[in-house]
Amino acid sequence: MSSQPINNMTRDELNQLIEDMIDRRLQGLLKPQDNRSTSELLAELDQLRFTLPEGAKSPLEMLREDRDA
Repeated sequence: MSSQPINNMTRDELNQLIEDMIDRRLQGLLKPQDNRSTSELLAELDQLRFTLPEGAKSPLEMLREDRDA
């Protein structure tokens, strides 16, 4: 990174400085922050999955009722 004051930079140098700063911030956001294995993640997804109660209408059945009403 350049140590010159911003008012001495060319437009291209300033644009490059801004792009570098954005890239550094995005890299921090894109780093995975979860160290769980794939199998652990899939197991958690299975636990969180919503299951309709027995005898409940499926979303498809409810859509068909709305359409036919």
